[in-house]
Amino acid sequence: QVQLVESGGGLVQPGGSLRLSCAASGSIRSINTMGWYRQAPGKQRELVAAVTRGERTNYADSVKGRFTISRDNAKNTVYLQMNSLKPEDTAVYYCNADVVEPTYYVYNYWGQGTQVTVSS
Repeated sequence: QVQLVESGGGLVQPGGSLRLSCAASGSIRSINTMGWYRQAPGKQRELVAAVTRGERTNYADSVKGRFTISRDNAKNTVYLQMNSLKPEDTAVYYCNADVVEPTYYVYNYWGQGTQVTVSS
């Protein structure tokens, strides 16, 4: 079993910054792609950013140039640095990971979510 634990959400004013972290623990051989998704009230969950084990990144058009995803493979942790935040970035942010377990099976896991609110 694997757990993803997010931290770093909160309330921030427009134009401010936040850094989200997500640490994976449990039965892990390695982790392939790690990513961040978000879901605003009344909307579908959407991909914000993702990073492969080789550190290739992919971003939603709405966050390009403002958000940066990174990872620390030694710590099984993924980060999301969010700058120039806008009210429309308000959502619950979820961590996601494709975990290779000791059996070599690959399972997809989700974190519990962390609230990000951008408001003056």
